[in-house]
Amino acid sequence: MRYSVMSRFRGTLLGAFLGESLVSNRETKSESCLHFGKIAVVGTESLITLGRLDVNDWIARQQIESPDLDTSDILSIKVILATLPVALFFHDNKIKLRQNLLRVLQIWKDDPVLRDGTLAVGYAIAQSLNEKLDPQTLIPQTISFLGETPTSVPQQLLKVHTLLEQKAGLERAQAELSREEKLSNTIAMAFYCFLSTLEDFRLTVLRATHNSDSKMQDTTRLKLQATGAITGALSGAYNSTAGIPVNWRVLLSQTNFTAWGLTNFSQMLELADALLAVWSGMYNFTLNPSELKEDGCATFLEVTPSVYAAPRVIRSR
Repeated sequence: MRYSVMSRFRGTLLGAFLGESLVSNRETKSESCLHFGKIAVVGTESLITLGRLDVNDWIARQQIESPDLDTSDILSIKVILATLPVALFFHDNKIKLRQNLLRVLQIWKDDPVLRDGTLAVGYAIAQSLNEKLDPQTLIPQTISFLGETPTSVPQQLLKVHTLLEQKAGLERAQAELSREEKLSNTIAMAFYCFLSTLEDFRLTVLRATHNSDSKMQDTTRLKLQATGAITGALSGAYNSTAGIPVNWRVLLSQTNFTAWGLTNFSQMLELADALLAVWSGMYNFTLNPSELKEDGCATFLEVTPSVYAAPRVIRSR
């Protein structure tokens, strides 16, 4: 295994945060920001607590945290990014991955483009976590995963495939994929940036968030945040935390995560690790301290190292 599953779980969430925040930090006076993190955290907490996807529980939690979620235009990206925990949790089973991504989309409006974008991003992340991602075949496989659809997402992804085969540069890709402020174009641009610099997380995210106009309009800024966040999640899943530059990780440790509903960087890592623990079936006694006291073995278990196993090998009782 090239990278541990833990580092890929962490890399996906951290990559998405970095991709969004790079654009936000360039214009500190702007209030325009996706801030998808709260929704992603809510979904992660639901999966951790229940050990499965429960749409009703997700809805209840989401209504408390983000009762007025706007899913129009570019802000539909919030929904795609909010489903990242589902992609991580069900990455090892393609059938369940599709079923549960479609189930969680029931929380929001029924939009075919939003559905296809969610499936495309979720499938690519799953391929990275399963270490089956082949840059030559990812797009055809992703289109196959989408199935028959009336949207333009497959056509846009085919454009990306052609651009990659022709080794087209960033400017040409932006010209062909960013002519309109459409969700399908944003997804296509994220896939282009990811696959064109597959092994370099830093370059991938910088290219995805690049804009020569220092006085961007809010719609342009939101689109760059969206592209950066999706690209960061894709590259983070593939390159893991090992691919995130050390100085960026240091900055993350000093970043305010209140927009995500968290207090610090460590909480985000703990959230990713807890999601992995539940997925793997690892016992996590720290979540149930009362069980330890009843057995009289708290001291021993507190120093027992964490153990991870393949799914369904060890399951919670």
